[in-house]
Amino acid sequence: MLTLFHHPMFASCRFVRLAFGEYGEELALIEEKPWTRRKEFLALNPAGTLPILLAEGDVPIVGAMVIGEYLDETRGVLKRDKRLFAEDPMGRAEIRRLTDWYLNKADSEVTRHLVRERVLKPVMPETAGGGSPDSAAIRAARANIRQHMKYTNWLAGTRQWLAGNKVTYADLAAAAALSVLDYLGEIDWREHAAAREWYARVKSRPSFRPLLSDRVRGLSPVSHYADLDF
Repeated sequence: MLTLFHHPMFASCRFVRLAFGEYGEELALIEEKPWTRRKEFLALNPAGTLPILLAEGDVPIVGAMVIGEYLDETRGVLKRDKRLFAEDPMGRAEIRRLTDWYLNKADSEVTRHLVRERVLKPVMPETAGGGSPDSAAIRAARANIRQHMKYTNWLAGTRQWLAGNKVTYADLAAAAALSVLDYLGEIDWREHAAAREWYARVKSRPSFRPLLSDRVRGLSPVSHYADLDF
């Protein structure tokens, strides 16, 4: 069994867990607090970032999409009907674009800030940047949510899945990011019917079940978080 160093509220880590789940593979999970900068953790990735996959031979593979590419090359190409990339180059380009949108753009504008202020700061020591949440950072992140939800709603309303006619990395990246915001109660699904219907379909997939049981100490999810019919 491969090992994933992760944090349950990082979208990039959730993306990797979903991807392996889609291929029916289990991961041994080690929850990492990157702000502690453990010597053993930095030996795997001097940048001190997550996720990190210990692959065959305990070789560390660092970064969500780097792990995704590794997974496609070692599993996806052998499972054409379940492959999370498209078979054609242009299709793969669109999947990569949307995956980057949710794991990088949405993360840098919304998810990362809300997680840091609402989830991490209360448990981090002051020497590592912990303390009271920054209300200005929270307001700025919340102001950006609507645009990302409008775009997701448009994608879900014009395509069967976000990048085309089947589930791909794009859907998993979006679901990973939005599931974090959903846990925190930051999304008003009533305003985004197409996105809500798409998210309900992703949420009902077997690969998603482990995420629905995730809990953060001292911060319970919204009441509908684990409800498949929300």
